[in-house]
Formats: sequence, C-alpha cells, structure tokens
Amino acid sequence: MDVTAMVKDAVEKITKDADLTKAFEKDPAATVKKVTGDKIPAEAIDKVVDGVKAKLKLDSAAGALGSLKKLF
Repeated sequence: MDVTAMVKDAVEKITKDADLTKAFEKDPAATVKKVTGDKIPAEAIDKVVDGVKAKLKLDSAAGALGSLKKLF
C-alpha cells in the first residue's frame, strides 16, 4: 500500500471515531499504526503522520470556511 492510500485510510478511520481523534492528538504515530494494522513500514510512519495532520487541518479549515459562507 502506498503512503497516499495509507493517509486516506487513516484519515477516514480517525475522523469517524472520537476516541481515535483524541488518541491521534496525544500520540499520532501509535494511532496511525493502530488504524493501519501495524502494516506500515517504520520508515513511512512519519510521512503518513504528516499527511494525516495536513489532511485534518485542511478539513478543519474547509469546515470553518463553510460556516463563514453560511453567514453571508
């Protein structure tokens, strides 16, 4: 599985589960390993964690912008 697919899979699982979201905030690497079933190579963990963080920030920003648009 490539890094992009791992990021997508991890984001889907983390955003659907509040406990996983909290766990990711506390220990991103362990949470990514948990949701990917430990099938992630050690050398890819940082790339996947960074990708998940970036995606979660984009989703959060998009949600905030959507809320602002509703005001106007």
